[in-house]
Amino acid sequence: MRKYNFIRPLMLIVVALLVKSLITNLCMVFGMEQGPAENIGFISMIIAAIIVYSRIARKRRK
Repeated sequence: MRKYNFIRPLMLIVVALLVKSLITNLCMVFGMEQGPAENIGFISMIIAAIIVYSRIARKRRK
């Protein structure tokens, strides 16, 4: 377990949760109900996690 970086997984989790809460709150501000707003927030969280992970993996390969 040489050169393990604790920041990368923590950054991935933090970014995903922040994106979920931000999108959910924005949807609710614009008049959407809580259920659909949470679903859109969850989908955006998955997309953000995939983007952040792909950037981290790309930097690791180089």
